[in-house]
Amino acid sequence: MRKICLVLPLICMVFLTSCYTTRTAGNSGKVPPGQAKKAVGAKSAKPFAPGQRNK
Repeated sequence: MRKICLVLPLICMVFLTSCYTTRTAGNSGKVPPGQAKKAVGAKSAKPFAPGQRNK
């Protein structure tokens, strides 16, 4: 009986924590180049564009 009292809460905790999933929006954390430019205060959005980052 004592083993059941110790194991049952452990099993319940494993099942409850394994069902948790995180859901994020499609582009969470990514902002368009124009919005990034506004946030930084730059004059051009070119450095924030995906194809222009290495230049």
